[in-house]
Amino acid sequence: QVQLVESGGGLVQAGGSLRLSCAASGRTFSSYVMGWFRQAPGKEREFVAAISWSGDKKYYADSEKGRFTISRDNAKNTVYLQMSSLKPEDTAVYFCAARANPVYSDYHLRSANFNYWGQGTQVTVSS
Repeated sequence: QVQLVESGGGLVQAGGSLRLSCAASGRTFSSYVMGWFRQAPGKEREFVAAISWSGDKKYYADSEKGRFTISRDNAKNTVYLQMSSLKPEDTAVYFCAARANPVYSDYHLRSANFNYWGQGTQVTVSS
């Protein structure tokens, strides 16, 4: 069992940066693939980024490549999402998620294939 708590959301102007954090409880954090998803009002939850248990593999949605960076610190049971060059369309609730098994294909990056979820943190980007 893994419990996830996100933090770091807020209001930022377009072009600005934010760093989201996700603190996990549980002794097996380092064995999970960790991911970030987001959901804007009236839209489906969408994949943003994910990172393997060791941090050596990172996955990004095409729209976030070059702007967002995912990282993790297994000693602190924390995963991060550094977001830069933010746009109004990045406005959403951002969720942290954990997946118990490795990622072998894009199929495994779908939200339905993540086992545990945080409550989310709101990110609002003003124009």
